Amino acid sequence: MTSVAFLAVFIWAFIGYYSARARALYLVGGVVRDLNSLPRYYGFFVALCILLPGFLFFFLWKSLSSFFLEKRILFFFSDRISDFSSLEVNAFLRNVPGFSDRIQSAGRGPISEKTDLLFDASVLYAHDQWLCNIALVFLTFLVCFLCFMRALHLVTPCMRARARVESFIWWVLACSSAVAVLTSIGILMSLLVQAFRFFSIVPVHEFLFGLHWSPQLSMRPDQFAGSGTFGAVPLFVGTALITVIAMCIATPIGLMSAIYLSDYASLGFRAWAKPVLEILSGIPTVVYGFFAALTVAPLIRYYGELLGLGVAAESALAAGLVMGIMIIPFVSSLSDDVICAVPQSLRDGSAALGATKTETVIKVILPAAFSGIVNALLLAVGRAVGETMIVVMAAGLAPNLTLNPLDVVTTVTVQIMALLSGDQEFDNPGTLAAFALSLVLFFVTFILNLTALRVVRKYRERYD
Repeated sequence: MTSVAFLAVFIWAFIGYYSARARALYLVGGVVRDLNSLPRYYGFFVALCILLPGFLFFFLWKSLSSFFLEKRILFFFSDRISDFSSLEVNAFLRNVPGFSDRIQSAGRGPISEKTDLLFDASVLYAHDQWLCNIALVFLTFLVCFLCFMRALHLVTPCMRARARVESFIWWVLACSSAVAVLTSIGILMSLLVQAFRFFSIVPVHEFLFGLHWSPQLSMRPDQFAGSGTFGAVPLFVGTALITVIAMCIATPIGLMSAIYLSDYASLGFRAWAKPVLEILSGIPTVVYGFFAALTVAPLIRYYGELLGLGVAAESALAAGLVMGIMIIPFVSSLSDDVICAVPQSLRDGSAALGATKTETVIKVILPAAFSGIVNALLLAVGRAVGETMIVVMAAGLAPNLTLNPLDVVTTVTVQIMALLSGDQEFDNPGTLAAFALSLVLFFVTFILNLTALRVVRKYRERYD
């Protein structure tokens, strides 16, 4: 039934579009130049006047109907659930939809008081839901019909249909931009609220400059409830170490791949090599984690032992190497787009002055594409900083303060995942620490993006 109501909105919009076009042409006797706008804009105007109210009514009805159906169930069975706790009532309401169908398909089996209650409530819920869906279809048709008649009445030769349609498009684009901005603000505010709660328990300087991270163990008796130490420096150092290793792999390989594909490779080779290279970006990070844990880490440990080096089973080097491989297509694709955007006239001018292709790349193309390449590298750094699964599976969870890439380290994102895993209560510093770490990570990525924008604006080349 709901799909019928949803489809009805599109059908009425389709009817409205062609009816408005026909009405506009009829009013001017088929002479298009007598209309204020082209006929299709009148059709778009009426279609939008149907689509917006129709979908708004549809989603409001679906949202409110479930609420009223639950209230109706609670009203009819209030005497039979009077002994239930709030958790039992919530579980009861979750199990009601579709319970009768499941019982009938699987066999009713032994009848208990709870099963009988759920069955009766499910039957009532299914009946009421069917009535709601019937009403939804009828009312959706009615709303769309009324909107169709009203919008069609507004169609006149002098109506500025194009201006109204373009105004609607402007509002859609503005709202889309506002959603992105408001989402970022909402994320920041939610982090700030919980982070301030954490910093009211743990001092800021201890969090930012402390050298020990152990949120579950008490290391000093004067700490809050003996809940652990929250010095995040080992996490920052581990994040930086793995990111540096990853960028040392991704930067030269990705940049040289972009240079080769844009200036040296033939069109035939580029046509299949670039998509193959970008396949790496589509591989799930958990697969990279398996590769790092089962292949790369044992190889590093094996060859390290041959050289007499003590290599941990999980090391920053293994995580950094695999993360660098994962970031290669990110650097390569962005750098390739930037290099290809350099005008061919610069290449031709350099060749005319007697420069070789290598000299042209080094002295002309790379300086011209410098801002875009730096932007790509900074975005790749942000991608590496936010990676979690590879570090969990290849580098471990131990917060060691070390710069040795052969040791076990951990990162900010891994600790956030560890702190928020399982059932957590948001009234202790061990859980609230995750929001403080998230806030730091948010500002780090924000600064990286801001730096990338400033570099692009400062060093961007403009060509005619």
